[in-house]
Amino acid sequence: MISFSKDWFINLESQIREMHADSDAQSFDEIKNNLSHPKKFNPTEFADMCAYVILAGGFSQKTAKKIHSKITEHLHKNGSDVDGLLALFNNKNKINAIVKIWNDKDALCRAYYGIDGLDEKLDFLSKLPHVGKITANHLARNLGENVVKYDIWIQRLGGAYANKSFNVDNGKLNPEIKKACDEMFAKLSRETGLPIGYIDVVLWKACQIGLVKL
Repeated sequence: MISFSKDWFINLESQIREMHADSDAQSFDEIKNNLSHPKKFNPTEFADMCAYVILAGGFSQKTAKKIHSKITEHLHKNGSDVDGLLALFNNKNKINAIVKIWNDKDALCRAYYGIDGLDEKLDFLSKLPHVGKITANHLARNLGENVVKYDIWIQRLGGAYANKSFNVDNGKLNPEIKKACDEMFAKLSRETGLPIGYIDVVLWKACQIGLVKL
């Protein structure tokens, strides 16, 4: 039985750190600091963040980080060399999306930071190549926005919190599931004083590595 208490969360966070599994695209501490004191990323950093979330879909974090390192190193040295990038990672759709963002990174970064409202920022990110609505939340969080990525693990946790058997569809977020997730995050944020975006990445990692069984 999951308690969804402050002590439960702090214990999960501690176990993850002890396992040296405390990272997403950034370390837990970097994520927490950037959510509390958001920095403004330059266009290259913005494009790198986009590349990570595009690559992360369908892969373990360890694999995604390894591929991302190779892809961004090649981009920084050679620019939008599609053939060279495909030799490193043979997924034409993802590589074309990453190259499109890389080539337009100055305008895209400027446009993103020109938007004031969070909903409008999420809408902008969701329309980037190969991003979409759920991945947009992941990207926004990595850019310092205090938001949740409602992926399948978090949706299942929301169901456990509400003590309901939801039909989870990772391609379409059920409003009832979102409501349960939001209530869960609000409770934990209130009790811990931590940003919901940070709580999200800790809970996701705890599920992903099996500390939380669903």
